[in-house]
Amino acid sequence: MDPRPDHVSSSRRAFVRFLVTSPLWAGGIFSSAFGPAFGAGKGSDVEGGLDLPDTERLIESVDEALNVFDLQAVARHKLPPAHYGQIATGAGSGRIMDRNRQAFDFFGIEARRVVGVAQIDPSVELFGARMPYPLMLAPAGSHKMADPAGELATARGAANRDATMILSTFTSTGIEDVAQARGKPVWYQLYPSSEWRVTRALVKRAEAAGSPAIVCTVDGVGGARREVFERWRRNDTRDCTACHTETAAGDRDPFRTAPMFAGLDTAGIGQLGPAIDWDFIRRLRDETDRKLLIKGILTAADAELAVQAGVDGIVVSNHGGRQFDSGISTIEVLSEIVDAVNGRVPVLVDSGFRRGTDMFKAIALGATAVCVGRPYLWGLAAFGEAGVATALKLMQTEFDAAMRHAGTLTTGQIDRTRIRRL
Repeated sequence: MDPRPDHVSSSRRAFVRFLVTSPLWAGGIFSSAFGPAFGAGKGSDVEGGLDLPDTERLIESVDEALNVFDLQAVARHKLPPAHYGQIATGAGSGRIMDRNRQAFDFFGIEARRVVGVAQIDPSVELFGARMPYPLMLAPAGSHKMADPAGELATARGAANRDATMILSTFTSTGIEDVAQARGKPVWYQLYPSSEWRVTRALVKRAEAAGSPAIVCTVDGVGGARREVFERWRRNDTRDCTACHTETAAGDRDPFRTAPMFAGLDTAGIGQLGPAIDWDFIRRLRDETDRKLLIKGILTAADAELAVQAGVDGIVVSNHGGRQFDSGISTIEVLSEIVDAVNGRVPVLVDSGFRRGTDMFKAIALGATAVCVGRPYLWGLAAFGEAGVATALKLMQTEFDAAMRHAGTLTTGQIDRTRIRRL
């Protein structure tokens, strides 16, 4: 936990938030005045950075990365304001992103000694498939904003670490090509359309590409006012048509330009969003024979309703803080959701995971696996395919160390007796 007094830590975070929301920051004035590492998160668990001296340089190769925040620093340096802002910022003032990180400090891992941990098995089984680590790639749209190879580089990086990849509806590369780059089918994340025929077409395309699971995101119900991102975007003076696809009419609406909608009549459609209800989930359940997960659950009550609706899995998620500045982190509600599900379906979790110790705490609280988004996007922006693989490897290596220190030889031994609520 932060050893500084609460008022000092709070003031520091407020200062960081002021800088990030400042037009001067987005325009590069602060970063040019204080050096490229300023505010970049260089080596620090605080994503706003400021913890290291100005003399600390950016890493120049993936081999130099000590943690995923080293990759974040390079991504911040390389990407234009709108692209980095899209990856880095959250809903409202962004306080929920702070909470997502801070809440891991509410739990401590008990160290056990003289156990004999030379050989450990960090693998887990999910839907009958064995994964080498309980670490997956969460869905994120438009990877080409981070690297020209986009999802193809991400898929190859995931293949390097044998990690399961969940592909976004708003991927900048079609699912067929991504699966080929991954070397095996990928899971498909679904944003339901306001027209059932379009939603059904997306599901059938994913099925045809071999996707073993459909992950339906249900937290886009109230819109997301991303204030910090809007400030970053206003200070990006580039011509957006250089990297954003447009229709002949100048339309950049992803429902008309994203590859997954190619060949579909998308006139007048949008996200189903606020209209999603349990009848829709049951209809989706009846439509596909693939595993169906629901992503965005944050309460035990909704977890119970999801199981009753026939889903095969739950993803506890606040969308990485991008949808609603609620003040509740996923690690805080994970155990009550696991208890409500009571082993009937697997529970996955995302939002704020940056360390192998974060992963360990989630598995101890009952999650089957952890999904990460920003860390691999930082890696993608920093060093392409190799950066994605490195982000995953760093967290996997940290998870190995946590298992050994806790005296756990297998993931099955990681339970609530291994952690303490602080």
